[in-house]
Amino acid sequence: MQNPEFNSGVIRPIEVYKEAWELMKDQYWMIFAVTLLGMLIGSVIPIVIIGPMICGIYLCMLDKMERREVQIETLFKGFEYFAPSLLVAVVVMVPVFIMIFTIYVPMIAMAVAGPRMSESELMPFLLGTIVFEVVAAIVMVCLHTLLIFAFPLIVDRKLSGFQAMKTSARAVWHNLGGVVGLFGVGFVVVLIGYLMLCIGVYLVLPLMLMSTIVAYRKVFPPMSPQYGMPPPPTAYPGI
Repeated sequence: MQNPEFNSGVIRPIEVYKEAWELMKDQYWMIFAVTLLGMLIGSVIPIVIIGPMICGIYLCMLDKMERREVQIETLFKGFEYFAPSLLVAVVVMVPVFIMIFTIYVPMIAMAVAGPRMSESELMPFLLGTIVFEVVAAIVMVCLHTLLIFAFPLIVDRKLSGFQAMKTSARAVWHNLGGVVGLFGVGFVVVLIGYLMLCIGVYLVLPLMLMSTIVAYRKVFPPMSPQYGMPPPPTAYPGI
């Protein structure tokens, strides 16, 4: 399928969050249940199942955008997009696991070798670890930002995993200010969630995902139905 065109400069982060809340508030607890269930199931076999579950969550939210009732059953329709979502999940999640691994390995190494390391050896080791983790974190944030629309493109436009990632990156690049602002507002929302005894993080997650779908729909409007030309009169001989 040909990559779809997209709008530029259409994301207003605060307005997106307001619109997302207005859209979901009458079915908030159902959307919360779908999001929580999808994340729990997706964590059973990381990377392999998380992609279809995210697709299912976004399918539910697209239904809500189109004024249809959100239903739990829709969550499992995400498995219809298993192959393309798996590719995106690998690209998104594998660097996360690599970073986690690189955090714990130095900690274990320090615990084992710490008593035998001199201060002149320890300080460069710590500095190198910190620099590596900061660089890795920046790379992951940039990667995740560029792919923010990949899963919605898979379920909405039926793109392959590669096409979805490429199209998402192009669209984000042409809406970079709005997407960065969206992440900024999301960071504030997460902080508020942490202030709510940490459990608030789970309560605000559906709002963050819905805001992604609202922003997505502004960048990628619904496709107009394509109507074919009527056949010529000669197509019906004898009439």
